[in-house]
Amino acid sequence: MSGKNGLWPRSATREGAGARHSLGSVARRSLGRVAPIAAALAAFGTWAAPSASAASPADFSGPAFQILAPGDSGALPPNENSFDQGTLYNTLTPLGGNVTEANLQEDFLSEKFGVTGPIVRTEHPEEGLEIQRDHNGIPHVFGQTRAEVMFGSGWIAAEDRGLILALGLGPAFASALDVPGINAFELLLTGRSFTPSAQAFNFVAEQQKVLIEKGPRGEQVLSDLQEWANGVNAYESSLPPEQRLLPPISAVNAMAGFSFIGSIFGNGGGNEVANSDFLARLEAKLGAKQGLKVFRDLREVNDPEAPVTTTKPFPYDQVPSGSTPGSVLVDPGSESATAAHAMAVAKASKRRSSNFLLVGPERSSDEHPLAVMGPQLGYFYPEIVMQGDLHGGGIDAQGIIAPISPYVFIGRGAGFAWSLTSAGSEDQQQFLVKLCNPEGGAVTRESNHYLYKGQCVAMTPFDAGQLGPSRTEAAREVTFEETVYGPVQGTVTVKGAPYAVSRMRSTRGRDPAGELAFSDFDSNRVHSPQDFFKAANELETTFNVPYVDSRHIAYFSTGRLPILAAGTDPSLPALGNGEYDWRGYISQDRHPHEIGPDNELFLNWNNKPAPEWGAASDNYSYGPVHRVQLYAGFKHNMTEAQDASIMNRAATQDLRAVKVWPLIGKVLAGGPAPSALAEQAAKLVDEWAKSGASRFGVTRPENPGAAVLDAAWKGIAEAVLSPVLGELTGPFSQLHEIDNPPSPSGSAYGDGWYGYVYKDLRTELGLPVQGAYSRRYCGGGSLGACRVSLWAAIQAAAETLKASQGNEPNAWRAAPVRIEFPPTFLPLPPTFTEPFTMDWTNRSTFQQVIEFTGGAGRHNARKAPGTRQRQRASRVQRRSQRAQRVRRRSSAG
Repeated sequence: MSGKNGLWPRSATREGAGARHSLGSVARRSLGRVAPIAAALAAFGTWAAPSASAASPADFSGPAFQILAPGDSGALPPNENSFDQGTLYNTLTPLGGNVTEANLQEDFLSEKFGVTGPIVRTEHPEEGLEIQRDHNGIPHVFGQTRAEVMFGSGWIAAEDRGLILALGLGPAFASALDVPGINAFELLLTGRSFTPSAQAFNFVAEQQKVLIEKGPRGEQVLSDLQEWANGVNAYESSLPPEQRLLPPISAVNAMAGFSFIGSIFGNGGGNEVANSDFLARLEAKLGAKQGLKVFRDLREVNDPEAPVTTTKPFPYDQVPSGSTPGSVLVDPGSESATAAHAMAVAKASKRRSSNFLLVGPERSSDEHPLAVMGPQLGYFYPEIVMQGDLHGGGIDAQGIIAPISPYVFIGRGAGFAWSLTSAGSEDQQQFLVKLCNPEGGAVTRESNHYLYKGQCVAMTPFDAGQLGPSRTEAAREVTFEETVYGPVQGTVTVKGAPYAVSRMRSTRGRDPAGELAFSDFDSNRVHSPQDFFKAANELETTFNVPYVDSRHIAYFSTGRLPILAAGTDPSLPALGNGEYDWRGYISQDRHPHEIGPDNELFLNWNNKPAPEWGAASDNYSYGPVHRVQLYAGFKHNMTEAQDASIMNRAATQDLRAVKVWPLIGKVLAGGPAPSALAEQAAKLVDEWAKSGASRFGVTRPENPGAAVLDAAWKGIAEAVLSPVLGELTGPFSQLHEIDNPPSPSGSAYGDGWYGYVYKDLRTELGLPVQGAYSRRYCGGGSLGACRVSLWAAIQAAAETLKASQGNEPNAWRAAPVRIEFPPTFLPLPPTFTEPFTMDWTNRSTFQQVIEFTGGAGRHNARKAPGTRQRQRASRVQRRSQRAQRVRRRSSAG
């Protein structure tokens, strides 16, 4: 195969490991190399006969749809496939809960295997490999061997996402290393370079051992990664030198790049020092016993009212019942500047977004399960993932591909489909190691030695590489220290003594192990829920993974999750002296999982996986109110369109108005408003909430109730907690944000003080509460005082709106917000004077709407209950109707 090289590229040096390109040079070369492609795409419209290598693969799906906003193309300048799917997706938003079958056909693309419609362009990178482009620019890769398919996957990665690859190769190493204080994804988005050192390159290269230890399947993954790299290199070699963006790469670059998935979407925990600082402040204010009780209230580690995906309990990371000598309270405010910065960057780098709505066969109109699901990856141009369809050599998969990996990582196989949502389970923990002086004498924060198992041992220095210049900072060499637990983020003091903060991640140094899951999903190895559980368990980062085939829905929550030592509290940093090290990792059967729940539904929007599953140290959102509760209205005889309608209605609803405002309204109704203006403002929110609280609007929500609640929410939330927290209200809002409102990035209401207000006001009103707080917060426990404080928040909001928007409350409007597609640094051509935007919606970036009508399971774990009791005539009629719908959709496609 032309353009192939070995595992170690000839340029496996500092420059070759991660290309050092200026943003301007990369963009200029991008503009030069995509113009011929854009011209070819513009000439589509003729049919091409598929070659022998593109024979139709087995496809057991019924109606199958997909969409990726803004579009599959990442071309510069943008072409007709850059925003075509965004335009379609935008038409779905105003439909709310009224999505029809026709809307699915018109506003989504087909996710059937192979090209639907004209083949616009065909490529033959090498003998036995054919890449067909459909009219949306999506590549369909057909190879005679597995190696050819992987090579083709690398070819399309370079062709479709060469710019992202060029900008991401270096930062990927920073991600794999967990370099303290550096947000690797932000480097990619801003075009700031990172050139890994030889030490960094070797650190990642050593991870191939993890795959080799997995046996033949792991060795196959390693081979796949190298074939993918060969495809990238071959595409670059096919271009004139002035249009090339990438240096020669190898499987090592793929292993580094794969760490991005976990670092952004698939890690949880690591916030223990911040929790410890806040608990110390609470105890100083309220006393040790009462301070701890308030801390437990706010952490909501195991709230029995939290909505869950499976109702089966899976105990993990519970609130400790005994003493915790292995957990440490830091001195308040003692974090060093480097520690505070590193922890803030680590928090900012995480995203918890994505959803799935699975409907089982007993609720389905045609007795086949339904799935609406997809990841909320954020909206960018070029989008950070691309669509692809891979076939040959045992591989059959379609969906989205991260351009740093050969596999479809969310999508469908021949007879099943899967997706991912961020689970955020605790796979990271901060350890505090006591600093020491090997020569005796005074110990300071500058010491690079620490006590471990009774010995004063030296930290290990790590030279990560060079961080390129930014507009405000010169280029600099990046170095850090490591302990046995991982990179050192900075220092704190405990009772005046200096300690280093070291963060341990269960997947550090073994990131590519998770590729086995996607290899299994893509390689026709999953034929039943049991096969799915086994494959999903290989994914060591922490995700919720739904599964659907023609007969079953199933769910598994993944992660290489540590077993913490007895005597520690998962919410707090552990003492890193060797006595409280992790005790291994939980087994497959201890992960939340289930096949075919009794209610025939699996719902997830980053909510709690299962009862008794503890919230990770950085997760304060497993309370009684969660956005997943907006997925309501399921019934029997469901269709794909009805499932999509529930998703789409929730995508424009305001969680605060739907779930929390009714309680606020009840408290307010018990006493007089402070003014007619405040009374009218509250009435606007009442009416809006009763109508469904949609935030739809072309540029902003059309209902004035949204403006009132936006202006009042912060005051309402603070009114509830501040009587107890007092001056700690502000610091707590830094730890756990008060609100997660709509923004240009799309996702909203994933975090916030919604559950605190909801549960405390129910307690104030004397309503039944499970898992009640240790005290009443609002009004200091006085319902009357609580009411006065809430009315004061409404009054203040109304006065602010009156001053800024006039005397007529019905004319008040919330701030405008539309979904945007950064990075804004990309050079757009003169014809694109304004970037493409969409109406705000809380939907997936990539979404599948799919069901399967055959191909389920070698061994079926569970038959649909009650099927035999259905009348045969009714069953035949339904299947006939379904067949007619499929034929109509096929002809329409």
